[in-house]
Amino acid sequence: MSEAITGDPEIPVVVDNPDENQFEAHVDGHVAFVSYIKHGDTIIFTHTEVPKELQGRGLANVLAHAVLERARAEQWRVVARCPFISKYIVARGAVDCCVHSLKDLQTDMPDGLAIGAIIGREDPRDVLIVNSVTGATSLDDLPRGSRVGTSSLRRRAQLLALRSDVEVVALRGNVPTRIRKVDEGQVHAAILAAAGVHRLGVSQRIACYLDAPDWLPAAGQGAIAVQIREDDERMRGLLLPLNNAEASLQIRAERAFLAALEGGCQVPIGALALERDGRLMLHGLIADISGRQVVRGEHPVDVENPELSGIRLANELRGRGASEILEGLRRAAQVPAPQPE
Repeated sequence: MSEAITGDPEIPVVVDNPDENQFEAHVDGHVAFVSYIKHGDTIIFTHTEVPKELQGRGLANVLAHAVLERARAEQWRVVARCPFISKYIVARGAVDCCVHSLKDLQTDMPDGLAIGAIIGREDPRDVLIVNSVTGATSLDDLPRGSRVGTSSLRRRAQLLALRSDVEVVALRGNVPTRIRKVDEGQVHAAILAAAGVHRLGVSQRIACYLDAPDWLPAAGQGAIAVQIREDDERMRGLLLPLNNAEASLQIRAERAFLAALEGGCQVPIGALALERDGRLMLHGLIADISGRQVVRGEHPVDVENPELSGIRLANELRGRGASEILEGLRRAAQVPAPQPE
């Protein structure tokens, strides 16, 4: 049963829909929502989605304000895994910092917020998880027609570029939920981030690692970032000893590449800085969602200015077809809705 949790006639009504585990705002026939998991007196916000038809209306802030007011009234403990919610509470001083999976943070940081530290980096690669019936040990081993689960447009494009004979199926949920869906046979296999699988202690489920640079992860994948208010020098100083300089260098180049291509979760873009022969190289790709068009490149990383290296690689790829791919994605009438990776 749905329950309205806002009443101001000037803003959209936000409704609690416990059957779907989400708070919803219905506007002009479209639905913006925040997904949550409830454990006792703790509520975990996991994902915010605002359809492109509703973007630019400030609905993410409307949702964030409504659900946090509800949480305060119910005296729930709030865990914000969702960047939209966490940036809202950091900016308003409700907390001093929020911890994120870095790849989920937008490259154009909201005004007043900054990354205070990058706390190391797990294995940045993707991995293949299969069920016992499939028994494959690599992407090449997957039987023709296999249903492979992922809601990442980047993974979808790379998979179809390699295996156009498999079926890509949208797969939502956290890592345990996705693995359960593989085991139940809803899909034959799934592609996940190695970092999440490692951190949950289920590495034994990995059939194979998808190695770079042949298969590229999301920019910043595997890294943990702490988001703070830009003017909070006290927090910046406290976090300084936690910052991993090597990971920070890699990720600055990767995220600059992503930003220069105006990429986000709606664009299949991969990036990873790898050391080769004693030199750090930035590898990047952009593709259409069908995987038929893939443009790849690499560029040495300038350790004094890693952002410039990312921009230069992006410009190189634009000159080799990336701009046409981006324009095609903007014109596309239907692009599969991406979910958190």
